[in-house]
Amino acid sequence: MSLVTFLGIYYVREAGIALATVGLAFLCENLLRGLLAPMFGAWSDRIGRRALLLGASLATAAILPCFLLVTGPLTLFAWSLAMGVVSAVKMPVGTALLLDLAPADRRQSVLALNYTVVSVAYTLAVSPAGYVAEQGYGLLAVLSTAGYLAVAALYFFGLRGPLPLEVSRSESTFLKETISVLRDRVFLAFASIAFVFPFSMGLIAFTTPLFAADQGLGEGFIGLVIGANSIIVALLALPVAGRMEQAGPFRWLGWAALPVAACFACYAWIPHAGAALIAGIAIFSFGEIVFSSAVPAAVARLAPRGRRGAYQGGWTLVGSFSMGSALFVSGLLRDAIGWSGAWMIYTLLIFLAALLLLFARERFLRAATLNTT
Repeated sequence: MSLVTFLGIYYVREAGIALATVGLAFLCENLLRGLLAPMFGAWSDRIGRRALLLGASLATAAILPCFLLVTGPLTLFAWSLAMGVVSAVKMPVGTALLLDLAPADRRQSVLALNYTVVSVAYTLAVSPAGYVAEQGYGLLAVLSTAGYLAVAALYFFGLRGPLPLEVSRSESTFLKETISVLRDRVFLAFASIAFVFPFSMGLIAFTTPLFAADQGLGEGFIGLVIGANSIIVALLALPVAGRMEQAGPFRWLGWAALPVAACFACYAWIPHAGAALIAGIAIFSFGEIVFSSAVPAAVARLAPRGRRGAYQGGWTLVGSFSMGSALFVSGLLRDAIGWSGAWMIYTLLIFLAALLLLFARERFLRAATLNTT
């Protein structure tokens, strides 16, 4: 993510590619990732998680630095599609592995602990990465590649021995398991509202840096502020998840959407770019603390026995499309109505989602209870 945060700036300013084209390439990458995720998730339900995660990490280490070879739209789309394929494994299979390893009554805390570690790593990486990017993107590519090689080494040496795997009660085929999640009406209802959370993450990761750069802020300052968000999340995610665990993940998701909406309202209403960025990121952190662990825990509650990987893959499809569309939609809106108008639309959209999540939470809880009985 230390690299991804600045890729939009690199492609627009260094490679000279139009923002709308960059946004479309990011959308295609995330859409392909999402389309393949249910298949990889269902595959991991059958063969286990370790081999897929190790292979994906090595492939990413090989493909990631090739962004330096991008010179125009054709090579941009080729790189994005390759990244979409190799990254389709990590989110559904990695999350499913964490859920395999966690006791049923501690899943949200385990997910929060994982997110805390990720946030700490992101904080340690993104702030200096902004300054590295100002000097040149070649070194940033080397550091990111080294990170994925380290991940592959950890999977190889740190996950030896047998790993738990929940067995399905049904005799359905691999294809049916892959697409079953897309026929689950309750899951689809949940996803049609909760998509605002990965969409907002896309706005923070991809759109916010470009918005801030358009306002005259440097990459170093942008990386420092966005990195500060991870410090707040790292400090509070685990204790907050522990307190939420008894009530379940559905109870707090509506409330989590409100600070997310407030973040983008700050972008729209605060005239000073630096102050808007600082205030918005700080407020966003308090929503992220909740939804970062509550959303995958909610998806796990909705999944029938033995379909954990497939359902996490289904959510990855929703999340990838939502996160990947953020920059593309923002580019269109920026050109049509300006940044302030775009941020106001996002504020209203996420506020509406907050109301819907509060209204529907008991329905989702009843459906999740049926899956455990």
